[in-house]
Amino acid sequence: MSQTKYLIIGSSHAGLSALDAIRMYDQEGPITIVTRENSLPYSPTVLPYVLSGQANPDRVFLRDLAYFKENGVKFINGSAVVGVKPAANSVTLDSGDEIQYEKLLLATGSAPKVPDIPGLKDAPWHVLRTLEDALRIRANAQEGQAAIILGAGLIGMHAAQDLAKAGLQVTVVATTPQVMGQYFDDEAASLIERVFVDNGVKVLTGSPVTHVTSSDNACAVSLENGLDISADLLLVAKGVNACMDYLDGSDVATGDGVLVDDKMRTSVENIWAAGDIAQGSSFFDSAKIMNGILPDASEQGRIAGMDMAEDPAVQPYMGGISMNTYNFFNNRAFAIGMCGTSGKLACLPCGLDNLGIDKMFSPSSMRYQKLVFQRDNLLGAASINTDIDPGVMLQIIRRRIDLGGVKERFASNPMDTGRLVMSSTWR
Repeated sequence: MSQTKYLIIGSSHAGLSALDAIRMYDQEGPITIVTRENSLPYSPTVLPYVLSGQANPDRVFLRDLAYFKENGVKFINGSAVVGVKPAANSVTLDSGDEIQYEKLLLATGSAPKVPDIPGLKDAPWHVLRTLEDALRIRANAQEGQAAIILGAGLIGMHAAQDLAKAGLQVTVVATTPQVMGQYFDDEAASLIERVFVDNGVKVLTGSPVTHVTSSDNACAVSLENGLDISADLLLVAKGVNACMDYLDGSDVATGDGVLVDDKMRTSVENIWAAGDIAQGSSFFDSAKIMNGILPDASEQGRIAGMDMAEDPAVQPYMGGISMNTYNFFNNRAFAIGMCGTSGKLACLPCGLDNLGIDKMFSPSSMRYQKLVFQRDNLLGAASINTDIDPGVMLQIIRRRIDLGGVKERFASNPMDTGRLVMSSTWR
């Protein structure tokens, strides 16, 4: 059994941010990083670019072996954790090896959801979650003619664009009534869908799948409305679940993910969690939420690492705010905070009343802007092809800046007014 002071399970943004934070305060304590990936660390956000061929898969890595050596880190890849024993302060790997730790960070991320559709498990389907997935889909796309994508979220729509550009006939099938419903309302979604259709992608929303059939390397998807679609590439993009099966019997409290406090501590002493696996506080209320975005993973990892190293400068987690930027067919969009569908706004957390929505919707110019206020505070912002700075919008929300004196000017010109507000705040 090997031993280490700090054990980090997972090597993406949360794990690497924790590593950097630990080393800022503790330059000597032994650190071990374990990842189930067979490669060096990389960002999941690069996968669509690997799939499209825009990124060289040999040049997407966030760290190299020299970095780990220079920082006194033992890096173990191609090994999955299958069990955690808090009483013994140890974890078990799929190889049967055990590692004993003083402090443990769980940063194992998430895995794609696989819907329970009759016939799906017998079909040659794909997911897009790892570098190997992206390379496999890319290779198959070079030989294919048509693709079906189940799901119209961020991953599914990214893949639809890449496969369409590769020359495939692409059909997106979604049970939801609109594309990108987690981030945009129906008007914004209609603009996004129109761009995809104009670029040859067929989009079928509100279309539950009844079953999947397959033969050789091809498959057919049957829909509830009686439509049958055939393709030689099937991609499942129906969301993700936190990877935490290995915690069975560990007494680590879980919900949709691993429950953490504002220092990323779990319910078990000497165990922290960060990134896509962590279920932490919402910025807007006391609810525990999953907020699987890169900035949050990095922030949570940094807080966890500082707390593990007992750095007195550690500050509590301020709570998760959804933030996604999205570029599609030479259009740009983003959604921050509470700005999704009207239904979501109607079901805001308790205490979030007196809401106001300022919206600009111009289908002819492919422009959209939505600002959500609670009295004089910004709660959410969404944009398609406008000049709003998403970083400024995030800071205005996070700092709870009172816009009372400039609210009307901000609504009519959020770009310039937002920068003036932040300049005054920083000064």
